Amino acid sequence: MMDWGVYTWGLAATLSLGVVGWLVTLPRNNVNLVDSLWSLFFLAAALAYAGAGEADGPRAALVLFLVALWALRLATHLALRNRGKPEDRRYRAIRANHSPGFGWKSLYIVFGLQAVLAWLISLPLHAALLSPAPLGVLDILGAALMLAGLATESLADRQLDRFKSDPAQRGRVLDTGLWRYSRHPNYFGESCVWWGFGLIALAAGAWWALLAPALMTFLLLRVSGVALLEKDIAERRPDYRDYIARTSAFVPWPPRRASAPSSREAMP
Repeated sequence: MMDWGVYTWGLAATLSLGVVGWLVTLPRNNVNLVDSLWSLFFLAAALAYAGAGEADGPRAALVLFLVALWALRLATHLALRNRGKPEDRRYRAIRANHSPGFGWKSLYIVFGLQAVLAWLISLPLHAALLSPAPLGVLDILGAALMLAGLATESLADRQLDRFKSDPAQRGRVLDTGLWRYSRHPNYFGESCVWWGFGLIALAAGAWWALLAPALMTFLLLRVSGVALLEKDIAERRPDYRDYIARTSAFVPWPPRRASAPSSREAMP
């Protein structure tokens, strides 16, 4: 059952965290921090739901554990990846399109927008945390899918980090490990994480909460994930076309034709 009062507390939590993050980045002229805050928005919302709704019981404990595990892992990974780096080209483009005054505008263009989006996608967390229904088979399946997605995402990130840190791989494409079967295995893992939470919400009787993982998957495929990263990569890096031609974009799948691993183009 939807509790709009408790759900509003989640929005207050994500917006508050967004404002804090914005204040930190304001004097730095670099909004990369919002990448690390993305997963923490969900943790903040979950804690707000649990507190305002006085959530207890095994399902609440399970969901809070899973959310914290995912959020802290991803936030740490992105913080380490962005440490000491210049502002990402995505945000440089947004800055250029909204200057002058981007520093102030980034409060709602970057931080506010992501805080509200995270709040909307946190719907399964709200439903699962507030449900008094006992744990069942769907909860187990949802937790298993979520953990499988987390493992996939973590392994893909580790493989990519190791590849990028090797000077011998400069100018080459990572098409081994999970990246042999999917051009974006980390995004596939992320989608599985949210469908896992969706199954737990479904076990709690909240079928409408499945709109959230559907939205997350759409964003990963068509907006901020695959589509954004590959928007112009074939023009900028022609040899990447071969990797696109033989490798699934999202769902891991055997390459469309047998070929030796390519070493001609860098990952985006």
